[in-house]
Amino acid sequence: MSAVDPAVPRVEPYQPGFWRQNQRRLAPWLFLAPGMLMFLVYVIIPIFQSIWISFYDWDGLGEAIWIGIGNYVELLDDEAFYTSIYNNILWLLLYLLAIPAGLAIAIFLNQTVFGIRLVKSLFFFPFVISQVVVGLMFSWFYAPEFGLFYQLSEVLTGKGIAILADENLATFGIIAAGLWPQIAYCMILYLTGLNNINPEQIEAARMDGAKGWSMLWRIVVPQLRPATFIALVVTVIGALRSFDLVSIMTDGGPYGATRVLSFYMYEQALSEYGYRMGYGAAIATVLFIIMMVFISFFVVRLVTRERSG
Repeated sequence: MSAVDPAVPRVEPYQPGFWRQNQRRLAPWLFLAPGMLMFLVYVIIPIFQSIWISFYDWDGLGEAIWIGIGNYVELLDDEAFYTSIYNNILWLLLYLLAIPAGLAIAIFLNQTVFGIRLVKSLFFFPFVISQVVVGLMFSWFYAPEFGLFYQLSEVLTGKGIAILADENLATFGIIAAGLWPQIAYCMILYLTGLNNINPEQIEAARMDGAKGWSMLWRIVVPQLRPATFIALVVTVIGALRSFDLVSIMTDGGPYGATRVLSFYMYEQALSEYGYRMGYGAAIATVLFIIMMVFISFFVVRLVTRERSG
C-alpha cells in the first residue's frame, strides 16, 4: 500500500445543497406562490367567511347573532328568491345561444377578403365595452318615445313597446343586451381555434367529398373542442353571476321581475332595503353551490374525455 502524504490536503467529495437537489421541483412552486397566496386571501378565505356569515343574523355593524340555518329556512318561503332563481335559469338557457352565434360569426369572418379586418374589429367592439356602457346603450335603445326599438315597434305594430317597463319582457331585453358582448367573446375564442385547425385534415376531408354541414360537424367542430369548453364555462358563469346589466337597466324592476341571485344578494345585504349580511350571504352561498355544480360537471367531462381520448 502506498503511504498517504500528510502534506497533501484531503479533498472531500462535492455534496450539493438542498436547493441544488430540489431546484427543478421547488422552482415552479416559488413562481406560483404569490398568485396562490393572493388567491387564498382574496378568494378562498372570503368564500368560507361568507358561508360562516350565512349562519348569523347580522347587519354588518352590530353584534352577530347565531341563528343556524334560519336564513336558509327563510329562503324557502321567499317568493323573490324563487323569482331570482327562475331568472337565472332563463339567463343560462338564453345565454347559451352566444356559443353557436359566436361560432357562426367566426366562420363567416375566417376568410381572406379585402376589408375583413375592419369587419372583425366591428364585431370585436362589443367585447371591449364596459357592461355599464352596454347597459346604458340598450336602455336608450329600449327607451319609450325616443328609443329606436320603441319607434320600430310602433311602426310595425302601431303601438310602441316599452320593453323595460313590462315585467314579462324586461328580463328578455336585459338578456339580449348581455348577449351582444358575450357573442363577441365566443367569436374571438372560435377565431383563435379556427386558426389552429389542422389544414391536412380539411384537405383530406375535401378529397373524400366532405363539404358544407358534414365538413363543419365532423371535421371542424371536433377540433374546436378546447374553444367550445372555454366558451361554455365562461358563458355559464357569466349567466349565473349577471349583475351589472340588471342594476344599470332596471335596478331589479319592474316590481322585482328582473331580479337575479347576484342582484338579490346585493339588494338584501348592501342596499337601502336591508343590510341583512347573513341573509345576503345565504343567497351568495346558494349561488356558489349552483356555480360549483355546473363547473364541476364541465371539468369532470373534460378530464374524462381527455383520459379516454
